[in-house]
Amino acid sequence: MMVRMHGNPLSPAVRTAVVTVTYNSSAALGPFLNSVIVSEPSPPPVTIADNLSADIDECRAIAAEFGATVLSLGRNLGYGGAINAAVRSVPLSYEFVLVSNPDVLVHPGAISTLEEVMRANPQAAAIGPRVLNSDGTTYPSARRIPSLRTGVGHAIFSRIWPSNPWTRSYRSENATGTEIRPVGWLSGACLLIRRSAFDDIGGFDQAFFMYFEDVDLGYRLGQAGWQNLYVPDAIVTHTGAHSTSTDSLRMIAAHHDSAYLFLSRKYRSWYLAPVRWVLRGTLSIRSWWATRG
Repeated sequence: MMVRMHGNPLSPAVRTAVVTVTYNSSAALGPFLNSVIVSEPSPPPVTIADNLSADIDECRAIAAEFGATVLSLGRNLGYGGAINAAVRSVPLSYEFVLVSNPDVLVHPGAISTLEEVMRANPQAAAIGPRVLNSDGTTYPSARRIPSLRTGVGHAIFSRIWPSNPWTRSYRSENATGTEIRPVGWLSGACLLIRRSAFDDIGGFDQAFFMYFEDVDLGYRLGQAGWQNLYVPDAIVTHTGAHSTSTDSLRMIAAHHDSAYLFLSRKYRSWYLAPVRWVLRGTLSIRSWWATRG
């Protein structure tokens, strides 16, 4: 399908809302909200879903300072579950929703650029910006859907041979450039979603408590006939995983569990059971290797 960058001028009748999730993330929240406010002449409203943070009072104070709304969930629903709750709270008059981590800085014009591309491409359900690391390098945020071949190769070799062909294929590092392009999935750190498509597929699958909920979302959108588009002209900076850095070993294990959940569902046929056993063993060994002292 054709991907267009320039559509009709933005209509003031169509607006984007922003949702984010906090879990002990008060240190990152202020800079994030400030970046949203200064990114556009007419800043979008922001809803913050809180996953039972210990610093909820600080989060509320910061949100009030910037005019954001806090949605207290009363329990930790994980990233996808919290985003689902936040999106449900957004009025239906908002056609698009920017889903973002709180440890992201939105560059000027990024939201309107994403919205322009979304409106010019009615077959698109998710639009992702270029995500920069804090050192200014580009994070591989637009990737192919993992297969058994790339998934196992990446799992086995990514730590000991980072430039292996399976990891490069999975991260689509061969597809460099500045053009808008369709991709398999987009990083949940920051992406613009078409509300109707998101609702139609049930949002994020809450079976993924942490990690791979964005892979699964991109896969299910593709299965439903939608496109995921990468838009490198829209830029955000991901400053770091504040809410997970204090429990990194548990998060590594969660990442491997989620990887297995996604691939085992994708390859669920009965005759692939031996392959799933091998995959489970491979990911378990890799998780042990990554978390050993």
